[in-house]
Amino acid sequence: MDAVKLAVIGAVLLLAGGGAVLGGVLPAADALAIADRVWPILLFVVAVTVVAELAAAAGVFDVVAAWLARLARGRTVVLWLAVVALAVVVTAFLSLDTTAVLLTPVVVVVARANGLNPLPFAFTTVWLANTGSLFLPVSNLTNLLAAHRLDDGTPWGFLALLGPSAVVAVAVSVALLLAIHRRHLRGRYVPAPAPRVADRVLLRAASVVVLVLLPLLVSGVPPWRPALAAAAAMTCLYAWRRPGRLRLGLVPWHLVVFASGLFLAVGALQAAGAGALIAAVAGSGDDLVSLWRLAGAGLVVSNAIDNLPAYLALEPVADSPVRLAALLIGVNAGPLITPWASLATLLWHDRLRAVGVDVPWRRYVLLGLVAAPLIVALAVLPLAR
Repeated sequence: MDAVKLAVIGAVLLLAGGGAVLGGVLPAADALAIADRVWPILLFVVAVTVVAELAAAAGVFDVVAAWLARLARGRTVVLWLAVVALAVVVTAFLSLDTTAVLLTPVVVVVARANGLNPLPFAFTTVWLANTGSLFLPVSNLTNLLAAHRLDDGTPWGFLALLGPSAVVAVAVSVALLLAIHRRHLRGRYVPAPAPRVADRVLLRAASVVVLVLLPLLVSGVPPWRPALAAAAAMTCLYAWRRPGRLRLGLVPWHLVVFASGLFLAVGALQAAGAGALIAAVAGSGDDLVSLWRLAGAGLVVSNAIDNLPAYLALEPVADSPVRLAALLIGVNAGPLITPWASLATLLWHDRLRAVGVDVPWRRYVLLGLVAAPLIVALAVLPLAR
């Protein structure tokens, strides 16, 4: 799905939500409350996307990936494990979309440069973009929506609640990926030369901006503030070194329009009485079976429509910290089956096609049918009391 189609869908949803407000289905006060809740989240998404795009253009991800290839000393599985670690870090701090959109083509290029099959590396980025997005509030848009509902909404409070589940989700993903792609991850390779860097000053300065940003995102300051400051610093840097790279296309307008429309449309559905049906499906209680039921509902609804509206629809029944965590596991780690379950998956597939890698959706779906229920079920276990 390209940016234009996504923006069109978002515009239709905005119109539908606006109609609900005008028709009295969604009270104007509720619509304003939704806007007040989501503007910091959307501002963060815009700012961190600009930072990630400009960092990628400066060669930051290329240099890091090539360094990992040399660090692995020709051992394929070691390089793959290094990519796993990189994908987890990038997802945790810079969001799953950064991993899906920017890291995917980088690891494909590194795999090809070293004579390796790119498919194991491509599957690694998309699975870990989803399952690795449980660590921090900034890792996923759903997390940013949920963080304020926790007793301790700081990054450390979020990590204390969901960190063990995130580790399980990543560990199970890695074990499954290793089992699936073990034939291609054996053996050795001859490390390729380091990539050519067009502007070393730009590369070093962009790397500093990213390194300073990462700890600030877990400092307890609202994430949009350091992300916006980093985006401004990157913009100034490029205005100095490569002004031709600055363009309006760096701002993900399609995501902003799509997310805004989605928030308003789901708010209208909830105001129209969809909550009763949702409560019946998701159940209640904090015991393990109840948490599995809620996480499973998140998984099913995410793969049926998309994980963002799934979270918004099920959020009202996540009335305790552990239930909220179970819902996040379902909507973050569960969207591994259908192409539309996570926007990151669609973006990942588009990037792969752009670099000439074909991943049939049939194969993606079949693997996801095995992986998603197992990952979600095991990741919920640490929440059980």
